[in-house]
Amino acid sequence: MCGVRSSGNEGLNPRAPRAQSLAENAENTFSSNHLGMRLDGICYSRHNRSASSEVIMLAYIFVLLAIASRFAILKMDPHPWMFTPVTASLLFFGARGPRRQWWIPLALFAAADVLLTRFAYDYPLKWDELIIWAWYGAMLWLGTRLRENARPLPVLGAALTGSVSFFVISNFAVWISTTLYPRTLEGLITCYAMAIPFFRKAITGDVLFTATMFAIPVLLHNLSGAVSNEHDHTAAA
Repeated sequence: MCGVRSSGNEGLNPRAPRAQSLAENAENTFSSNHLGMRLDGICYSRHNRSASSEVIMLAYIFVLLAIASRFAILKMDPHPWMFTPVTASLLFFGARGPRRQWWIPLALFAAADVLLTRFAYDYPLKWDELIIWAWYGAMLWLGTRLRENARPLPVLGAALTGSVSFFVISNFAVWISTTLYPRTLEGLITCYAMAIPFFRKAITGDVLFTATMFAIPVLLHNLSGAVSNEHDHTAAA
């Protein structure tokens, strides 16, 4: 009778050890799977942070290349006026670079303008430089519109916007701040007409360089994914 009342005791139930073993195995399997998922999540997070850091680094590299190109083309013959990656690098930095670091490309491009104007072109510095520097800031802001929407059409639209806006603003600044053209409507029209050949090169360069810069991270990501998959398949084999 005593044994009947104590039938709930595991020591007297032959099924209890097996049930306990199954429960422990299930718990261990769940713990292992959970740990694996956490490790995968950590690796994925680290991979994303690494990829983000690489893209940010590209933003700085593109700015430096754009500035270097402005000095390099001085020695080219024929001179590829306006065919530079300046607009593209500003758009890319606005889209992928940190906002709190906008002052870096602005300061670098402004310093390049001062050096080129004073020592390469031997022109005096004038107030119209401020208009160009404000345009640099506007291109950085325009690039932020591509941060979450870097599809081909928006990127192309941003590049064209950069070309057209620089054509309008820079030539207006030339007309209003110099004596090259009379300050009349006819003089303004003449100023824009004389700049059309440079405008064509600007459009070509802006579209080409912007498309290239925004395509490079995508290509690097796809290449990294292909290499990672190949490594996983090799390890699994």
